[in-house]
Amino acid sequence: MVRTLGRQSHGLLLVLVAVPLLGVLGIALALAVAPLRSFNALVPYDRASRLVASGEAFGADPRQRLDLYAPARSASRPWPVIMFIHGGAWRSGDRRAYGWVGRALAARGFVVAVVGYRLVPQIRYPAFLADNAAAWSWLRANVSHFGGDPARMVLAGHSAGAYDAAMLALDPRWLGGPGSPDRGALRGWIGLAGPYDFLPFEGETVRAAFAGVDDPRATQPVAHVAAFDPPALLATGSEDRTVRPANSDSLARRLRAVGVPVERRVYPGLAHAGLVTTLAMPLRWRAPVLDDIAAFAHRVTGGGG
Repeated sequence: MVRTLGRQSHGLLLVLVAVPLLGVLGIALALAVAPLRSFNALVPYDRASRLVASGEAFGADPRQRLDLYAPARSASRPWPVIMFIHGGAWRSGDRRAYGWVGRALAARGFVVAVVGYRLVPQIRYPAFLADNAAAWSWLRANVSHFGGDPARMVLAGHSAGAYDAAMLALDPRWLGGPGSPDRGALRGWIGLAGPYDFLPFEGETVRAAFAGVDDPRATQPVAHVAAFDPPALLATGSEDRTVRPANSDSLARRLRAVGVPVERRVYPGLAHAGLVTTLAMPLRWRAPVLDDIAAFAHRVTGGGG
């Protein structure tokens, strides 16, 4: 159900050569051969956004940090909130590599938290979920200081981050059941190319992340669907060979079966990484992913967009 990519090993030199020579195509090539932190450093940011806090701690570990972005304009406060969880197969990734995501969404009228969390092999399931639940609680308690509305919040993530968002949204162990303060703030969630129904565990990376679990079924988002779940936007690229789009189809069917509103989007021609990189300014022509995310998040939070 889930395949994992090897670590990208090429250096920054090809990025620096490719981008000036090839423009948008160069950026796409750079993404294929260089870490996302290089991509983040090269793409232009939305000027209608700003970084308002960096490295805010929600735990003692250096990875338990988040960055906050907000709209550049001062009107319409408080803004609805999006907490974005990065991917990386639970073993890699860095919140600082996703500034373009924070800026893109902030420019659409949100306070955006891009969250870091501990990774394999330092930890394994369910510690990365506990980290993200702690980040959510911290955000709900503190986001008003940065112009955000703690009563109107949305979870979002890509790949492994989409799995984490799904588990926080669906499994009451993390944000509590109906009536709990943390769950009460959750108006909806967004999964980009997430694994939600992937038993049996396949691949070294997935087995390492979920090693020693007593009940594998309990690790699956599809096992926690209930009628009180928040609305969902489930997006995939038609060419994704890393996390099969069938994961999103399976979860969408189960949510709809119990009456939960689901928006299912499939973007032609996009592969796994391409789904999230279309949020960057030079690549938005490829698909309206940013438009769809912003419209959904404004709709479920009652924002005006």
